[in-house]
Amino acid sequence: MHTNAIIFEQPRKLAIDQVDLVEPGDDHLVVDVQWSGISTGTEKLLWTGEMPPFPGFGYPLVPGYESVGRVVDASPKHSSRIGQFVFVPGSAGYKNVRGLFGGAASTIVVSKEKAVSVDSSLGRDAVLLALAATAHHALSGKQGSMPDLIVGHGVLGRLLARLSVALGGNQPKVWEIDQSRRQGAFDYQVIDPASDQTTAYSSIYDVSGESSILDQLVGRLTHGGEIVLAGFYSDRIGFAFPPAFMKEAKFRISAEWQESDLSAVTNLLDKGLLSFDGLVTHEYASADAEDAYQAAFNRPECLKVVLNWS
Repeated sequence: MHTNAIIFEQPRKLAIDQVDLVEPGDDHLVVDVQWSGISTGTEKLLWTGEMPPFPGFGYPLVPGYESVGRVVDASPKHSSRIGQFVFVPGSAGYKNVRGLFGGAASTIVVSKEKAVSVDSSLGRDAVLLALAATAHHALSGKQGSMPDLIVGHGVLGRLLARLSVALGGNQPKVWEIDQSRRQGAFDYQVIDPASDQTTAYSSIYDVSGESSILDQLVGRLTHGGEIVLAGFYSDRIGFAFPPAFMKEAKFRISAEWQESDLSAVTNLLDKGLLSFDGLVTHEYASADAEDAYQAAFNRPECLKVVLNWS
């Protein structure tokens, strides 16, 4: 079996080529992908070559962990899943390239647990489930509290704000330095941080990915407040100790989402308490992937770019 896939051959070198798929086992599903999303965090670091080393990482690789499509084949014991519309957080099912992420392909082979059945009415918006689950995981962290300040109004920041409201938290304030991204708020306020005089935030969630921001955030924290690092940081993070000491600041790192986060998010969507409206802003044919990645990484007005594999 083989498929067309996006391949990062090396940093800043992209190809669309045919790759070999592993033979599906009894507990695998074969999924024809309809849309895959482009991450402006993890995938941008893979593209630039700035991704810190970790097990299994290397080039050439198939990027992507936000794919949705239809199950088209399965073993007899899982044949009831054929035809399901599913979300897939990537695939390792390739023979000749790394599939550490692996979702940006026209056909993928995944374990049955990795293919999560979702409402087909979500369409291409279903690619947002991974980011929504990531936001939920940050909000549901141990001893965590709902944010009263979110730093960054990209897709993850917007989902954090929408989820905070949906879960009964106060309407958070959101910082955004790019004027073009201050639009599209749902029941919360988005401002230029330079105009904010507040210095007593109890819970600050940072999704900016800016490694040098902690000193600024500590200065805005109330005594005993918490800073949650919910983005991904390629550079070393540091902060001045005395101000954090005097504030008795708490720091929490939010890690990868879990299955329970995905279930919680889909439940909120089903109840109409959470909306993905307006988050997918640009769609490209998979054949135009190079243009799509350039747009996603370099144009602030592109919140979420998806590839259409149909």
